Amino acid sequence: MKPFFLFLSILFLISCNEKQVADLLVINAKIYTVNDSFEKAESFAVHNGKIIEVGTSSALSEKYNATETYDFSGKTIVPGFIDAHAHFYGLGLNQRVVNLVGAESVDEMIERVVDFQEEKQVDFIEGRGWNQNLWEVKEFPSKEKLDELFPDTPVALTRIDGHAYLVNQKALDLANITTKTKIDGGLVEVKDGKLTGILIDTAMGLVNAIKPEVSESDKRQALKDAQEICFSYGLTTINDAGLDRGVIELIDKMHKNDQLKMRIYAMVSNSPDNLDYYLNKGIIKTDKLNVRSVKVYGDGALGSRGAALKQPYSDDPHNHGLFLTPVNEIANLAKRIAASDYQMNTHAIGDSTALVVMQAYTEALGPANNRRWKIEHAQVVSIADFDYFKNGIIPSVQPTHATSDMYWAEDRVGAERMKGAYAYKTLLDKAGKVALGTDFPVEHVSPFYTFYSAVARKDLNQYPEGGFQKSDALSREETLKGMTLWAAYSNFEDHEKGSIEVGKFADFIILDKDIMTCDEDDIPNIEVEATFVGGKMVYSK
Repeated sequence: MKPFFLFLSILFLISCNEKQVADLLVINAKIYTVNDSFEKAESFAVHNGKIIEVGTSSALSEKYNATETYDFSGKTIVPGFIDAHAHFYGLGLNQRVVNLVGAESVDEMIERVVDFQEEKQVDFIEGRGWNQNLWEVKEFPSKEKLDELFPDTPVALTRIDGHAYLVNQKALDLANITTKTKIDGGLVEVKDGKLTGILIDTAMGLVNAIKPEVSESDKRQALKDAQEICFSYGLTTINDAGLDRGVIELIDKMHKNDQLKMRIYAMVSNSPDNLDYYLNKGIIKTDKLNVRSVKVYGDGALGSRGAALKQPYSDDPHNHGLFLTPVNEIANLAKRIAASDYQMNTHAIGDSTALVVMQAYTEALGPANNRRWKIEHAQVVSIADFDYFKNGIIPSVQPTHATSDMYWAEDRVGAERMKGAYAYKTLLDKAGKVALGTDFPVEHVSPFYTFYSAVARKDLNQYPEGGFQKSDALSREETLKGMTLWAAYSNFEDHEKGSIEVGKFADFIILDKDIMTCDEDDIPNIEVEATFVGGKMVYSK
């Protein structure tokens, strides 16, 4: 019997020393887990796309036999960034139009359009990114030069914020727009009895109706183009703020065919057809797609003076801005959405809109709730209204708006209202969490610009020296949480992503600098060395 017991003992020792199986083992890294205690780690193991253990390199190397092992030699790892408010599909489509971002004059804008058309020879010219606030004469452009250069080709050039068009006469004629055209929630600009070509907010829809249809192959390519850009910046989940059913279903199809790997939190555009379909169907949830929210436009943008303010614009005393969705309809929508499982996410930039929306939320849900409804942007909020954020309302804000707008925002709203403008720390103190995003392509895609704007409150020229309204800056820890765990929370996804913890998706990124300790002014220049989604590398520098 002795040889038999000796054999069993050997088998027992072998089984005790057998390593556990992992698909991926990360070792020797500086890992910011972004768990509740904001702990750091050296190593984690991944199996079937999820993290199975976090710990030290020595312990996990001894415990796991991994198909792939990455030794990152002290490199910084953080959870994959989540952009809480962006336009992913729109970013992809923008790769097909004239890039007007940064044009410093009307002449430069026109020159870019001419160069584009000479190369592309399209039947309908589109462009995006002009911003009259960057020009010496900070006034809306007019269409005369476009009429002269493109008498037979329609042209529609979108302002940087997406809330105004400059169009030529050909486009106006095709859309049947005249000096007598009126539309609720929008403006057809007329000066000296003539159309200028400026269309604001809902008036833009008249031209949208005559644009050529985007083919399915172009839609697919747009989504792939956007994914390639976003992965290079370490984004692993995007909240797309306003999609129609057709695009959402295409995203789902591409996910299932493994043609698209980006995780998407899709906000359904507020249209009768979309609401009837999705509110009745209920939540749609896969590992890559989450459809459980409605995007509502409360008002326009501050830059085009379309944000709805309680008092008139300081630089336009007869203008209060525009409600894109009527006040009574906002309240009715809140009640209808509250009766479903869906979340309501409302674009509210002006203080009047913010109050109307928060009152509608509170009336529909009660003063204390966990429905995680969001105010998108919350750019100007009256000091007296900040306490509404204690009612479970989440501010979803974009820090680069502050450093883009700081040159002219006070001209729009005056010094007193600026006390409640771009007030991210105040919003965090009231709400307990902030979800951070970029609103790309309104702003640049880079989450490092977001991080820098939130922490330093400076633009890329390191201006102003002391930071813009620095008392409302966020700490680095708060900012990283806002771009990961809190953004995931705002999507009801904090149990599956947003931190490097056991049971969560292995979505993480490798950085060339430590974002938590590097010199503050180096933050915008940080580069992503690799991006992983579900433990698979999807981008490598």
